[in-house]
Amino acid sequence: MSNLATNKEYSPHAPVGDRSYTLDFAAAANRLKHVVYRTPLVLNHNLSKKYGANIYLKREDLQVVRSYKIRGAFNMMSSLPQEQLQKGVVCASAGNHAQGFAYSCKKLGVKGVIFMPVITPNQKISQTKMFGEDFIEIKLTGDSYDECAVAAKKYTEENRMTYVHPFDDYKIIEGQGTVGLEILEDLSAIDYLFVPVGGGGLCAGVGSYFKTFSPQTKVIGVEPEGAPSMKAALEAGEPVTLSNIERFVDGASVQRVGNITFSICKEVLSGMHLAPEGKICSTILKLYNEDAMVVEPAGALSIAALDDYANEIKGKNIVCIVSGSNNDIDRMQEIKERSLRYEGLKHYFLIRFAQRPGALKDFVNDVLGPSDDITRFEYVQKHNKESGPALVGIELRSKEDYYRLLTNLDAYHVNYTELKQDDNAFGYLV
Repeated sequence: MSNLATNKEYSPHAPVGDRSYTLDFAAAANRLKHVVYRTPLVLNHNLSKKYGANIYLKREDLQVVRSYKIRGAFNMMSSLPQEQLQKGVVCASAGNHAQGFAYSCKKLGVKGVIFMPVITPNQKISQTKMFGEDFIEIKLTGDSYDECAVAAKKYTEENRMTYVHPFDDYKIIEGQGTVGLEILEDLSAIDYLFVPVGGGGLCAGVGSYFKTFSPQTKVIGVEPEGAPSMKAALEAGEPVTLSNIERFVDGASVQRVGNITFSICKEVLSGMHLAPEGKICSTILKLYNEDAMVVEPAGALSIAALDDYANEIKGKNIVCIVSGSNNDIDRMQEIKERSLRYEGLKHYFLIRFAQRPGALKDFVNDVLGPSDDITRFEYVQKHNKESGPALVGIELRSKEDYYRLLTNLDAYHVNYTELKQDDNAFGYLV
């Protein structure tokens, strides 16, 4: 079906850049039809009104394992020869890929071994066990995904099993591409499609399908600002390994995109966009408060990009893929904190209060506005409170109140230092 290749028998270890077989999305959809949910494509009235456009959400957050990852994992595993499949399969993941892999193992009745970093939260381990039941074994190895991936591949070779890559495999890409097939069956005229990008599997699959069957649609990939691996690859003309990334958007933060996914994405993408982590957090909270949707950080990426395309999308048909909803409730306080800082509503200061009675009372009465709130107060030097600075977190009602606060700090001669997010002190103290 795709114009990217001609037909050839599938191998999970096809050479990088090998285009000698078809990405057959119809066959993948047939394999998946009794395994995955056909998720709805829903017109979101709040977003449509805000942007003066028809904003549709492809709700992969409602998928059977609460993300699209089941599509690629099951499609790849069910394409293996039976004798190879029965030797067992291995993956490395601490998130959605592990859960899709686990569910696929149970559906296919095969043994699966999942390598997870030692630091993986118990909630994710429990979820993965729930989906895989007795068909999977979890091995906690290494302090990062990269370390446990090395261990997983070594284990795969030693035990002559098959490694199921989270994104850089043609059958994984083909399975993820069925998201695009469903979208175009439900809505034929689409002007812009916003797709979250991590390793590139979803974008490569959906982008390939749209390139063939809806070439007029502009496909925009959206990455976290702190992990711009696809953008860096496109600029360099090849995949590059980023030395440091921000891992907050855990479902879409990778140091290096796939070789296969890059070779496809560079042909099918109309553009790449970076979404700040704080903006993603604000999007998560708005979706929850306004639409009762619970999405993970990666799931909010596509919607977080809309503000920056507001003029271009006005009056058009827009689709945003909501890729998943595996959001740990324990992260909500951090999400709120990041959102407030991004919106300019939360600020931190080191304040050296005058050594006299009533100094703190005067600060509250004279410097703070009527709607300002102290949300954090602690002395930095535990044994020298009389003369040491205090860390003060202040939450504002509106962004404009920040300039009034600075004016008051100076007017009342307060000895302060504002902590900015890129300061070393911010990382240590806040």
